[in-house]
Amino acid sequence: MDDYPLIEDHGLIGDLQTAALVTTDATIDWFCCPRFDSPSVFGALLDRREGGHFSVRPTAATYTTKQLYHPDTAVLVTRFMTEQGAGEVVDFMPVTGRTATDRHRLVRVLRCVRGSMAFEGEIAPRFDYGRKPHKAHLTEHGAVFSSDDLDLAVHIVREPQDERLADRLAVEDDDVRFSLTLSAGQQRGLILESAPDGPPREIRVEEFQRLYDETVGFWRSWLAQSTYSGRWREAVERSAVTLKLMTYAPTGALVAAPTAGLPEQLGGERNWDYRFTWIRDASFSVYALLGLGFKEEAADFIRWLHDRVKQEAGQGNGSGPLNIMYRVDGTADLVEETLDHWEGYRGSAPVRIGNGAATQLQLDIYGEALDSIYFAHEHGMHLDHGGWTALHTLLDWLVDHWDQPGEGLWETRGGRKDFTYGRVMSWVAFDRALRIAYDDGRPAAGGRWVEARDAIYRQVLDRGWDPGKRAFVQHYGDDVLDSSLLRMPTVGFIMPDDPMWRSTLDAMEDELVSDSLVYRYNPEASPDGLRGTEGTFSLCTFMYVDALARAGRLDAARLVLEKMLTYANHLGLYSEEIDLTGRQLGNFPQAFTHLALIDAAITLDSMLREAR
Repeated sequence: MDDYPLIEDHGLIGDLQTAALVTTDATIDWFCCPRFDSPSVFGALLDRREGGHFSVRPTAATYTTKQLYHPDTAVLVTRFMTEQGAGEVVDFMPVTGRTATDRHRLVRVLRCVRGSMAFEGEIAPRFDYGRKPHKAHLTEHGAVFSSDDLDLAVHIVREPQDERLADRLAVEDDDVRFSLTLSAGQQRGLILESAPDGPPREIRVEEFQRLYDETVGFWRSWLAQSTYSGRWREAVERSAVTLKLMTYAPTGALVAAPTAGLPEQLGGERNWDYRFTWIRDASFSVYALLGLGFKEEAADFIRWLHDRVKQEAGQGNGSGPLNIMYRVDGTADLVEETLDHWEGYRGSAPVRIGNGAATQLQLDIYGEALDSIYFAHEHGMHLDHGGWTALHTLLDWLVDHWDQPGEGLWETRGGRKDFTYGRVMSWVAFDRALRIAYDDGRPAAGGRWVEARDAIYRQVLDRGWDPGKRAFVQHYGDDVLDSSLLRMPTVGFIMPDDPMWRSTLDAMEDELVSDSLVYRYNPEASPDGLRGTEGTFSLCTFMYVDALARAGRLDAARLVLEKMLTYANHLGLYSEEIDLTGRQLGNFPQAFTHLALIDAAITLDSMLREAR
């Protein structure tokens, strides 16, 4: 299992419709095509032997590697140093635009920057998670991989005076191997294109340079829109670029992560598919995006959310007018299955695709959706008549259903319970709907909504508070703590200086905080229907920073944030969780974590400025 790279030993590239992971030794071991949620083409991340990969490396027996992003971009540079010279592999995907397409390009340029360097590589796709065979053949100017559903073309980047690089390609067992030697100042490479519109062709270096310059220009132009000028600018802007990479441009939907099956515990069963759009996670993106000045991206997601509300998708399947998650195109077919032929990351089976939690009842999503709609409303993004009518119907449903058990935001599989966080966010849903109605003079079932809002408030204070624990608890009738409740002051349910909240924060610090890192809850004290344990949850650590800042504990908040920033990988990326050794666990990179980082940085910056 040592053949597997660490989860954090990856960088992310993408074109706003799909993405690929690149290891620190320049191997692409995860790539789904043509969309984030499509079957994988390269999946060695989840099975080193059967998953497929695209590798490039020096032929030297020993070498060292370094990896970085070209500043202010999503262009990834992997550097190799040998005794003979230094070289680079530059990886990027030219941005595709807002029209959905099957045509995507992985650009891999090989450079020698000092001395000389001999490269070798292998392109070994495994279509449909390794379940479908393919054929490979060479052409005059490259190679083609053919399968039932998708073709890939390999184009060669070279100069006219070069030896024909096509002569250095070879097919073995329907994989393609290649080798290339460069001297200082030379750059050549390969472009892997899906669904090509013609046979492979030779591409001049200057044409590649245009693609490179256009891609660098796109990312720098986009990032220049950021209005953030606080203390943690580098981390915040890298998080912003990462979130943009996980956005499906044709619809504006944000995937929770570009990966599936990465474990929350090595060798455990908590291995989920995150290549979908959660109402909850993506709703949080509105705060982060608008907080940084990215209005277009926030507006795109709000339109996507409005469409889901108007469709009233999920009616009749037990999850209410909204599903908790959708595919990036807004459809709701997320049937969960296991890939039994794959061993899983470092033996962590089963590998799941699809997500069986899609039809769970999670009442908190209505609060998160309404809170983001209201936040956008405050920034001038108003609902049209159709949107308000659909929202009215949704709130009328919630009036009749808020007081019932659900699975909760952590998607537990141990049965429905009365989760306090779900009640709090139902309160938020009614509160924000009433605010929008009053602001815009919209027709509303004001009396029923007010009655429900106030009933929820009284119930949470009565049943969600444990006098013995002196804290708000995970669900009614138990004394288990849950870090999701760190958001109670953020959403305005309770004031951050309220004695009940201060004692709750103290209780969480005693039970859920470990050297500044925060656990979601204790699965031993609150069984969730799954075996095993998990690491600290990075989202919750950033939420803890936010809560400390709002409570006026600015020095503590700043120390926790600075500590947490040391757990980022070498590129500033985070997965879902962190284990006791400081290694990252879970799907990577995770949108929720980067969204929470942005929110925490913005809140703490604001509080520190006020304190001055």
